Amino acid sequence: MGETAVQRKIGRGLVRSYAVVAIAAFSSTLAQAQETAATEQGKGSVSGLPIPRFVSLKSDEVNLRTGPGKDYPTQWVFRRAGLPVEVIKEFDTWRQVRDADGVTGWVSQALLSGRRTAQVLPWEVKQSAAVPKLELKADDSERAPATALVEAGVIANLQSCDSRWCFVTVETYKGYVEQSKLWGIYPSEILK
Repeated sequence: MGETAVQRKIGRGLVRSYAVVAIAAFSSTLAQAQETAATEQGKGSVSGLPIPRFVSLKSDEVNLRTGPGKDYPTQWVFRRAGLPVEVIKEFDTWRQVRDADGVTGWVSQALLSGRRTAQVLPWEVKQSAAVPKLELKADDSERAPATALVEAGVIANLQSCDSRWCFVTVETYKGYVEQSKLWGIYPSEILK
């Protein structure tokens, strides 16, 4: 028996629909595979930059969202330009970040800067009634004289780090801080 014109038309339409679905599924699988491969290589699937990596906030008001897009609700608002955050994932123009307290969420990449900053002893701020202070040293030695005294939680601009000491500026002050006392740079990271 032969097919009617209507049956042929419907049949071809179904074949096209299945082809479109198959192509979409393949594209989605390919995108996931590329993202997985990029992440396994330690690079962002969108930017090609290292994952994880530290960046800082550009603005005094940055919404931390529950997902990668403006349609997702704001779970927190950062109110501190220069605050270091760690990029742990990428999706389109959004970056999943983590702060010094371990809070994670999504931020628009437009609100992030490659400028390297670090927080001084952020883990000490909540653990003590009195805010601890740390000396900026004149050189990279524990015995060096202090150039300034900074409070825990202060944001320092990273100038260079050798995996043991970092040369930083805080407002008009400059000096050396042990790298282990900063959040915003990895323990063995070298920054020039």
